[in-house]
Amino acid sequence: MSPMKSSSGLDENIAGMLCYLFTFVGGIVFLAVEKRSRFVLFHALQSVTVFGLIMVGHVLCAFLPLFGPLLASLLSLLGVVVWLLMVVTSLQGKWLKLPWVGNFAEKQMRHL
Repeated sequence: MSPMKSSSGLDENIAGMLCYLFTFVGGIVFLAVEKRSRFVLFHALQSVTVFGLIMVGHVLCAFLPLFGPLLASLLSLLGVVVWLLMVVTSLQGKWLKLPWVGNFAEKQMRHL
């Protein structure tokens, strides 16, 4: 567990977990609120990115007549697995970087 507090007054691991618990919206809220915790900012950016991509993927699946529903179902399953994994690992205070998305979030943190 992380003893440090985020700008929100919550422990870093709790704030990081909330970034994922409320998916895209939680990430946006903590991007707006967080001013000092790199841990929380990283998880907020990663949450917004991964769940934003999943939302875009669902929209694109609607345009695929035959395989769209199957791909949307697989994307939903992937979203639930990523959601559970990230809620648990961020609550444990871990910096789990998702493939591609984690690197993107890390690069974006340099601009904040």
